[in-house]
Amino acid sequence: MANLQSFFRREEYEQRWSNVDAAMRALELDAALVWGRSGGTYERHGDVLYLANYYSNQSGQAWDRLHEDINGGAISCVILRPGEMPELVADEPWPRQHMIPTDRIAWSFDPFAEALRSLESSGPMRGRVGISGSDFVGFKYWKQLEAATPEIDWVVCDELVADVRVIKSARELEAFRIAGETVTVALDTVIKALRSGRSEAEAAGEGAREVFRRGGQPHMIPISSGDNISYFVSQPVPGFGPYQPKEGDLVRAWVYGPMFEGYWLDPGRTTVVGRPTNSQRDLVEATAGLVEQCRAAIRPGVTVAEIVALGDKLQAEFGGIKDQAAEKWPLYGHGNGLFWDEPLLSHGYRGKHTVIRENMVMSTETFMAGEGVGSAGFEQNFIVTAEGTELITNTPLMWWD
Repeated sequence: MANLQSFFRREEYEQRWSNVDAAMRALELDAALVWGRSGGTYERHGDVLYLANYYSNQSGQAWDRLHEDINGGAISCVILRPGEMPELVADEPWPRQHMIPTDRIAWSFDPFAEALRSLESSGPMRGRVGISGSDFVGFKYWKQLEAATPEIDWVVCDELVADVRVIKSARELEAFRIAGETVTVALDTVIKALRSGRSEAEAAGEGAREVFRRGGQPHMIPISSGDNISYFVSQPVPGFGPYQPKEGDLVRAWVYGPMFEGYWLDPGRTTVVGRPTNSQRDLVEATAGLVEQCRAAIRPGVTVAEIVALGDKLQAEFGGIKDQAAEKWPLYGHGNGLFWDEPLLSHGYRGKHTVIRENMVMSTETFMAGEGVGSAGFEQNFIVTAEGTELITNTPLMWWD
């Protein structure tokens, strides 16, 4: 093997492979294809990055319709067989071998055909083969796989790697602490710019600059203010508008994205330009207070249902109404990892009896609104420790005396 040049040592990847191997054996799988999509998106790149430290900069799945040699641009795969080193099937030329922990590497403009060739390199593949990525691998790709493998019993197991990723290693927690420093500076910068009267666009630009200069990548910097405060963002496509908040306006901002080595954080804050009215102060402080009280209740052994019940109680005590964000995200927080992770602190979460465990990375968040006052939202990111939580997003909650 070439010398691995990565934030994570090879032993880290070997432990990851071992943990996923155990999960495969529990499902009685003969092999598994773990798909990832990158190329400028983040929502389903995490499994391949976790297993093989690979992220593609191939652009545009639409090329499939325009170029006869391309079938699955920006989609890559890790092939897993129990007891064997994983194999990466990259979708772009010249995979950087010094950054990839496995020495089993191939690339192809048609990663689906390449994955099948590898899977059947020792003869026709039979038995139970897991497929992770059914939520984004397109219908046409699935039909190709199905038609080419009549002897395979395909088993959808989208959480095969995601379930292993929920508990973070010591090195991953260090990556999150570094990520927290980046996103804290960025959110500080955005809030200060908004309070000083800069436009939403200028504030977003200043925050993005802080992320970029520290090696992170902002996915979005959602901002709303003034007459748009009841919406999560002032303008949908950029996530902010040209609006310049004026004295007395509520302003709300988030910074989220992969802040270091792909690790994802998403803190948010609400404040007022100038001095708040009593009603604005009550709304903002109640919203922040709910987020902090839910965080204070989190420790190993507490269940999702218990935190949700506490959030419900605190919302009922405040009263108020729902804004767009509260309707969109009926939850009190979620896991964080290489994107948003489980568990979800929500009534609708399938695992409401899930027990929170040490070394999870999570958030608490909420959105609340007052009739005739406006809307507020807050989010904190933290590590779950043996004693409680370690806050890693340290932008102040309150911006007034």
